[in-house]
Amino acid sequence: MSTLVIAVVLTALVFDFTNGFHDTANAMATSIATGALRPRVAVVLAGVLNLVGAFLSVEVALTISGGLVDEARITPAVIFGGLVGAILWNLVTWLVGLPSSSSHALFGGLIGATWVFAGSGAINVSTVAGKVLLPLALSPVVAGVVALSATWIGYRIATRGDRRTTTRGFQRAQIVSASMIALAHGTNDAQKTMGVITLTLITVGLLPAHSAPPLWVVLAAGLAIAAGTATGGWRIIHTLGRRISDIESPQGFAAETASAAVILSSAHLGFALSTTQVVSGAVLGSAAGRRAGPVRWRVAGRMAAVWLLTLPAAAVVGALAAWVSARGTGGTVLVGAVLVVVSAGIYGLSRRTPVSAATVGAATVGAATVGAATVGAATVGAATVGAATVSELPAQRSPGHAPGNSAAAEHGGDPQVGQPAAAARAA
Repeated sequence: MSTLVIAVVLTALVFDFTNGFHDTANAMATSIATGALRPRVAVVLAGVLNLVGAFLSVEVALTISGGLVDEARITPAVIFGGLVGAILWNLVTWLVGLPSSSSHALFGGLIGATWVFAGSGAINVSTVAGKVLLPLALSPVVAGVVALSATWIGYRIATRGDRRTTTRGFQRAQIVSASMIALAHGTNDAQKTMGVITLTLITVGLLPAHSAPPLWVVLAAGLAIAAGTATGGWRIIHTLGRRISDIESPQGFAAETASAAVILSSAHLGFALSTTQVVSGAVLGSAAGRRAGPVRWRVAGRMAAVWLLTLPAAAVVGALAAWVSARGTGGTVLVGAVLVVVSAGIYGLSRRTPVSAATVGAATVGAATVGAATVGAATVGAATVGAATVSELPAQRSPGHAPGNSAAAEHGGDPQVGQPAAAARAA
């Protein structure tokens, strides 16, 4: 195995790591927002389940390694350039806290790199259209509609019981649904790195065409995405859990269940969809399904704009990086150095406005406190209005009511209160 192939494999695992912390929000943002799971516990649980999910399927990996581009017409340097484009786009969108698609960043980077090196004929347009672009358009819509319906049903159920009891029940259910998304994320997203590494090994003849990923590739990809997920992408968790809508536990459960169903079904069929777009669509759908829930459409609009930009932006960067890398060893080293410097700069910028587990946890506690204060204020207000209404009611006397008992009526209806005055008048 050449030095370049080793560098490409390591770069693919770096991309997998960034995919993990970039997409942690997909599985755990809503559960953290509703208080179903503590932030640190949530991301560690997601990391473990990502690793397990990596072993469940290889259909998406086969789509990338044997169907996206013509592996006979590209080189490891081209794949390296595509990975650089995907990594940089992941880091930029993470810095601004917007949940973009790591998957489409990878596809865009690979397509741009292949196009500039081998021409458009090396891109399998039918595969890109049927298994990348079509899921890109449909998956968030399907997830949103399912989540909207599930949220409407969930609130119909919740209104029939005690609010505290139903909230606790939905929070416990969220632990299961969030775990299913984490499992699905590992199944879907880890396979993309598996596919890239397998594609690299095929281009240099270490594997035959259309090979499935070897076990060591599956294990390495699973460990990389699990490690990234366990670090927690707190900026995007904050956006997805707080900035789109104020999420309650029935909403969170509905969004997570809808997302898990769509992602697992698509992974089984080999569709390389974006878990980020699926979960974001489901969160928006669940917010719309809750009549009293606010939807911050400005934030949603920014997210949609980033979704549209992801493929072309990553393609441009990937094409440029592949063009330089293809010049020779010096070009590859230069692209690697630029990747390191720009990544370090982005990390330095992120330290100016840090977002951590404590920040996300404080936001969750604050929202819960405000909610409790609102409910408490409403209760106190209702009690005050009720007391005022009772005090304003006139004292009613029955026919033949003795005058001496009027004082009794004014003192809570106790007849003994008016008796001493009547006795004095009789004397």
